[in-house]
Amino acid sequence: MNLVFIRHGQSLWNLENKFTGWVDIDLSERGEVEAKTAGVTLIDNNFYPEICFTSYLKRSINTAAHIVESYKKMNITFENVKKWELNERHYGALQGLDKIETAKKYGQEQVQIWRRSFDTSPPMAEQNSEHDPKTHELYNDIESKLPLGESLKDVVLRVVKTYEQIIATANEKSVLVVAHGNSIRAMVKLLDNLSDKEIVDVNIPTGIPLAYNISDNNIEKIGYLGDEEAINNLAKEVEMQSKITDKKG
Repeated sequence: MNLVFIRHGQSLWNLENKFTGWVDIDLSERGEVEAKTAGVTLIDNNFYPEICFTSYLKRSINTAAHIVESYKKMNITFENVKKWELNERHYGALQGLDKIETAKKYGQEQVQIWRRSFDTSPPMAEQNSEHDPKTHELYNDIESKLPLGESLKDVVLRVVKTYEQIIATANEKSVLVVAHGNSIRAMVKLLDNLSDKEIVDVNIPTGIPLAYNISDNNIEKIGYLGDEEAINNLAKEVEMQSKITDKKG
């Protein structure tokens, strides 16, 4: 395998079950453990990256940092590249809202459409609000138009060029991509040639390596690395986040 995707470890807002999007939230204690465990899993599977792509967001960057530490203990280092295009989907005006409370207000079906449909955008954030990326120094060097809210279709469109760079690089080097649930879903859609309908049911668990082998632009999916039951439980956790139950999923 020479291409591995990892969704960042659990963030503080994952823990609190909030829409996070582009809000720059750090890892929870569990997320830090997931990141460190991911590094061990990669080494156990003899994966030695030569380059690591992350988003601009600290939960991605810090997950990668914990993984890097696992390799440093073996005196292995590699190049790190930050790409804003790998950021999570921008959840617009939903960012910061509790998913269960939002489901109670707008209906579980509507929230599920916002979360998991391919081409439906959430309510847009207002220009110059705290959720407008242009109000944050982090994006001062970005000339591209930045979103105020996105559907998964929008994420696919903005990630395409970076995805093509990643695939081209993986033809020559071992590549690690530490990103987010929806930016990884966008790339998985392209890699696995999934339809707009099929991608709706894809849930990316936190902290679990997803491996591919790229050779002369041929794509072989290896799958998730780790305990199958734990992987399924984490994916189910993502699926249940906006389902109204007695407990937050």
